[in-house]
Amino acid sequence: MHLEEKNKTITIGNESISPGQEKRVHIQIDRLPTGTLIDIPIYVFNSRKPGPTILVQAGLHGDEINGIEIVRRMLTQKYFKVTKGAIIAVPILNIFGFIHFSRDLPDGKDVNRSFPGFKFGSLASRIAYHFTKEIFPQIDLGIDLHTGGSRRFNYPQTRYTATDSKSAELATIFNAPFTFSSDLIAKSFRKTAYSKGIPTIVYEAGESMRFNEYAIEQGIQGVLNIFQHFNMLTKDTIVIPEDKKTIYLTNRKWLRAPTAGMFLPKIKNGSAITKGTILGIVTDAFSNRIKEIKAPLSGYVFCINHQAVVSQGEALFHLGESIKN
Repeated sequence: MHLEEKNKTITIGNESISPGQEKRVHIQIDRLPTGTLIDIPIYVFNSRKPGPTILVQAGLHGDEINGIEIVRRMLTQKYFKVTKGAIIAVPILNIFGFIHFSRDLPDGKDVNRSFPGFKFGSLASRIAYHFTKEIFPQIDLGIDLHTGGSRRFNYPQTRYTATDSKSAELATIFNAPFTFSSDLIAKSFRKTAYSKGIPTIVYEAGESMRFNEYAIEQGIQGVLNIFQHFNMLTKDTIVIPEDKKTIYLTNRKWLRAPTAGMFLPKIKNGSAITKGTILGIVTDAFSNRIKEIKAPLSGYVFCINHQAVVSQGEALFHLGESIKN
């Protein structure tokens, strides 16, 4: 008689989550000047049957709230209660940035430029250190949820590492409206995961400090697509098949303000464009100088700056050509 194979036990800090258990645990980081303890809440859903352990995290930058809302809704809807494997869900990684409405920490440091971190380093470095130490050994793959920063609105898009075929496959399964490879950034979460052989994708959607329903819905759908791919969903969780397939982009290019002035976009984010299309204008307040911004290529707009008054050289549109399959 063969005993049924069980899933592994997950250990975070001094807490163990056995197969069949769900638990909220905490990684203690630091205290506020008032003495209030700040920690990172982590939700672990460990099913009885073996399968992949997937990290779904948000709030690496504290003002990127669409990802935080994705995780919150999935917790509320009980989408993380999977039938095999395990889910580690982190609604807000950068608690300090979140409570200060900031991308970074109060000292200006970026947690996503501080991995793998140092136990006795800056606050950002310590957050990265504890997360690297406690979470990376547990997971098989990662989904990192982000939002556009500095008033830049990212149309829902998934980014993967070109030299990692498994992350490319994950991005395809996620099936966001746009997908493309992007370079690894030094000391980023994704680069550290890559160095440890953990395939990771980044989902970017919306604008910092603003909720966008489409961005949130697409993010939830993408995460569920990955759960469904690994046969982890319960019968009660319905995944609606997507009629449209992701559009792969290449030859990406930022268009920048040709002069200082007021910026008025003339096209919707996510739109297909042809070379020469007028995408927007930059004008002074008296219409003495009007500069048209024309598309230098045919493809798609997948990011628009929502800053109304811009300086010369400021990034306004992000464009990309589609890859023909």
